[in-house]
Amino acid sequence: MDEKVRERQAQFVLREKTLGQILDETVARFPDRDAVIYADRNYRKTWREFAEVVDNFAKGLMALGVRKGEKVAVWATNVPYWVALQFATAKIGAILLTVNTNYREHELRYLLQQSECENIFLIDSLRDHDYVDTLYKIAPELRIQSRGELRCRDLPHLKRVCFLGAEKYRGMYSVPEIMAMSVMVDDEEYKARQASLDPWDAINMQYTSGTTGFPKGVMLTHVGVGLNGYWIGRHQRFTEQDRVCLPVPLFHCFGCVLGVSACVNHGACMVILESYNPLQVLAAVDSERCTALYGVPTMFLAELEHKLFKRFDVSSLRTGIMAGSVCPESLMRRVVDEMNMKEITICYGLTEGSPVMTQSDIHDPLSVRCETVGCAMPGIEVRVADPDTCEELPRGQVGEIICRGYNVMKGYYKMPEETAKAISPDGWLHSGDLGVMDENGYVRVTGRIKDMIIRGGENVYPREVEEFLLEMPGVLDVQVVAVPSRKYGEEVGAFLIPRPGVELAPEDVRAFCRGKIAWYKVPRYVAIVSGFPLTASGKIQKYKLREMAAERWPEAMQK
Repeated sequence: MDEKVRERQAQFVLREKTLGQILDETVARFPDRDAVIYADRNYRKTWREFAEVVDNFAKGLMALGVRKGEKVAVWATNVPYWVALQFATAKIGAILLTVNTNYREHELRYLLQQSECENIFLIDSLRDHDYVDTLYKIAPELRIQSRGELRCRDLPHLKRVCFLGAEKYRGMYSVPEIMAMSVMVDDEEYKARQASLDPWDAINMQYTSGTTGFPKGVMLTHVGVGLNGYWIGRHQRFTEQDRVCLPVPLFHCFGCVLGVSACVNHGACMVILESYNPLQVLAAVDSERCTALYGVPTMFLAELEHKLFKRFDVSSLRTGIMAGSVCPESLMRRVVDEMNMKEITICYGLTEGSPVMTQSDIHDPLSVRCETVGCAMPGIEVRVADPDTCEELPRGQVGEIICRGYNVMKGYYKMPEETAKAISPDGWLHSGDLGVMDENGYVRVTGRIKDMIIRGGENVYPREVEEFLLEMPGVLDVQVVAVPSRKYGEEVGAFLIPRPGVELAPEDVRAFCRGKIAWYKVPRYVAIVSGFPLTASGKIQKYKLREMAAERWPEAMQK
């Protein structure tokens, strides 16, 4: 076993605790230190105050009739009650079902139906999307039936609808009303509910993006979410002195595990933004003297490129996480040099793995933190393997990245066949990602299995071409995808974003490539664009780019 991996595995101790127990331990250690801050609205809670909100919320949910094992959906941006709800549900054994803030009527209906969801919390709206109106369309019975007695034709399992705030809407409970109901549940009943919980119970359910087939409900456990968060925070050297800026969405593992769970495990303060805005991020880091900052590469780039960047003091920053996609070395160097994040780390994983399976070390050279996604987390086995047999491949050979350990999901909700495809009989979780492992156990992601371009029998890994094109002067960002081709099966297509003030032409790009990379890797098709389609968490939606490529260059299917 490689030295770093051996060192990490030697540190591992299986901590079988519920999320509620983890929170209680932190509250006991740091009762009067800051726990949650919203810098833009002067909302501040110490760990003791936060725990009081959580306990009242949890008792109120019990008074409403929420039982152990029931799903509680939350369809909201990072509003103040979001994190309290995460722990309130955990303390009573309910399953927090996170809903993508970009979902519309069709997607929400599917999620509520497939999950057999009994409860939902929501906010009023996001940008031009009225959440309340959408739910009334799906469940019109809300307007005419008494609260707590909902009988919905299209959502037969739905019992209760709650507004994640103080406002009152027909058929919905408000948070203050639920909090007031906490007096109906005594401490003994509350303690008994917590005592009945198993750390290996499902406690969180998140739906995959559904880029292939229908979205699937990933069931994560107390141990998976709690222990993964512990090690993520430990690898950043988190203590109660840290203040972590979290502009990433809480409905995603990036927010609720890498962010919230890591902070709660170590008593670090969460400085949360309701939604991403580069100016507000910089202001929060400055005003709260944040020591850590999270984001995907596009977020860090937006902050660095903001015209007011130099007006803010970000010298308090020390560490943080960049995840979601591989970071170009040029961007990483800017983050280290201009944002003082010398101890920034890279995390890699997938929702089904709670989510992180590898993480870089703060002492790793910058090149290693850019070119790889680190090595296996403590308590998790990681290998690059034959996707069909899960047999480990020789170092340096491309294969599928797979993992096994405490972090692997319990399965997809009510999808046993899909679960069996994702997890091998001996417990290996398929990532669907291609990668190589070096002699030190560090993993480099080369692309998605379905992203790999096969041009006339030649395999082209998009990430390799992207990294090369990022070296071209005037290129800010690039994504490479397959273009369906009648002659070759697939051709190489590239979408490029130029730097401000730079004019690029497709022929310039091809000329830059010629003679520098293999001819079959040179993009036959090039589009100069102003941006990429993104998920709510800031990840680039490659499947949409592939769809755009097929529409943009139909001639490839005619030659």
